[in-house]
Amino acid sequence: MKIKAEAIIFDMDGVITNTMPDHFCAWKIIFRQEGIRVSHLDVYKREGQRGINSVKEIFKEHHLPLEKRKAREILARKEELFKKIVKVRFISGARRFLKFLHRNDFKLALVTGTARHEVRKILPDGIYNLFDVVVTGSDVRFGKPHPEPFLKAVKKLKVKPGAAVVIENAPFGIRSAKAAGLKCLAVATSLPGRYLHDADAIFSSIHDLQGKVRFLKD
Repeated sequence: MKIKAEAIIFDMDGVITNTMPDHFCAWKIIFRQEGIRVSHLDVYKREGQRGINSVKEIFKEHHLPLEKRKAREILARKEELFKKIVKVRFISGARRFLKFLHRNDFKLALVTGTARHEVRKILPDGIYNLFDVVVTGSDVRFGKPHPEPFLKAVKKLKVKPGAAVVIENAPFGIRSAKAAGLKCLAVATSLPGRYLHDADAIFSSIHDLQGKVRFLKD
């Protein structure tokens, strides 16, 4: 598969870093304290979404009342626990792929729902500094699946939407990218392909994607 592109836009969790298991563990513990049991799918299908929205949606699904202050308090507890348990692991092939694209002068962007201060803690400088543009959950009013995060990245990259390709692994991220008018390639690192059907193409891994897609500059 040959794809013309000036810029490649990456999600972080599940595409570059393998921190989703730690997010799930933190959510599971915190919701259990509220009398709610969450499944793997409950958390993974919401990847990329702002945490406060996940809290509200899960309480709503369980027909439980929730005040704004309580929602913020639950999210704060989850984030504090996540900081304590997170182990920085990388998706196989992600770092090599990023460095390959950087060496070949593609513009690179990172678009993640994670707060900027957390991104700086998770990504080592050698990886973070490969990106020309970084858009985090701290930088937008509306998170994924709203198109704002990717629209902001494209604007900062100074490229047209047709010249950028997104690499995602979650339904909300894919919806966000497509709503922004971008081509989106999905990797099934967190969820089976049936949950990623809105993407333009689905690959089993970063290795699979790199082996089957050749990015070409105009």
